[in-house]
Amino acid sequence: MREPVFWRTDGGRSSGRVVRALLTPLSWIYGWATARRIRKAEPLDPGIPVVCIGNLTLGGTGKTPVAQTILTRLSDMGYRAHALSRGYGGTLKGPVRVDPVAHTAREVGDEPLLLARVAPAWISHDRPAGARAAVAETAEVLVLDDGHQNPTLRKQLSFVVIDGETGWGANKVFPAGPLREPVAVGLARADAVIVMTRNADTLPDYRGLGLADLEIPVLHAWLAPTQRPPRGSLVAFAGIGRPQKFFDALNAAGADLSETGQFADHHPYSKGDLKRLQRLAKAHKSALITTEKDWVRLPAAMQAEVTAWPVRAEFANPAALDGLLRDMMDASAPGR
Repeated sequence: MREPVFWRTDGGRSSGRVVRALLTPLSWIYGWATARRIRKAEPLDPGIPVVCIGNLTLGGTGKTPVAQTILTRLSDMGYRAHALSRGYGGTLKGPVRVDPVAHTAREVGDEPLLLARVAPAWISHDRPAGARAAVAETAEVLVLDDGHQNPTLRKQLSFVVIDGETGWGANKVFPAGPLREPVAVGLARADAVIVMTRNADTLPDYRGLGLADLEIPVLHAWLAPTQRPPRGSLVAFAGIGRPQKFFDALNAAGADLSETGQFADHHPYSKGDLKRLQRLAKAHKSALITTEKDWVRLPAAMQAEVTAWPVRAEFANPAALDGLLRDMMDASAPGR
């Protein structure tokens, strides 16, 4: 789905405020159901540490690149880190270990394919079953992608990822706003917060986000491209939580964008979509470029015609991130 305009701000037009008011009773029900599900759950302890990368809002905040970075850091420390995801948008229920060569996004979802590029990755609608499968394959630590509101696994370290620009939007729970649960409630279960900004020079507004006096660590990170965009005219398209962030990043990197195309998050590209994009590129005498997450959702025949522009999550203080991960692993070591 595309984010409604009235989710984005506390003010806005009167029509937006009216819609939010009308949807507020449904927000109470949604928030109550989420809280009850978390309260009633009996989390499974899989016998190894679980790192959760989650957020409090619907839409993209950069969770998957953060999960990739954390998987890499754990691997660099010498631990067998595996990723675990629900496999949103995929047809397979799992538990299934993702094969980035054999599996498609239609089978396992787009994000697990990206995670599988840096570490063994599993998809499972039943998270405990997925955790047990990973443990059986000698995993020493699990990185749970998008699981802050999933109470079925016991977590040793929970990160909440925040978009530093959009923050909490209208600060209302779905459907009146973008929140999955009230901010105070969600942060109470977090061990650390990661604020994502557009680049290293953009400092988070900690006070505006209500994080200035938080008693848990607050880390600053951003998505950095791993390569320069191609030269020449480009038509950029994206079906992610906030496509404009991708276009802005390309512009900041010096790309020559002749046109852009926005699609809903996790959009399954049809043949008609691809033909329209090809016609648009031909009309502008441009090449096509998209995100890695979108690229893995393209049919194989189309992938050869489109450039994927990869990014990674970088941290202002990587030593602080490593310290949190090491403390967790040390506390979980046998005999402790």
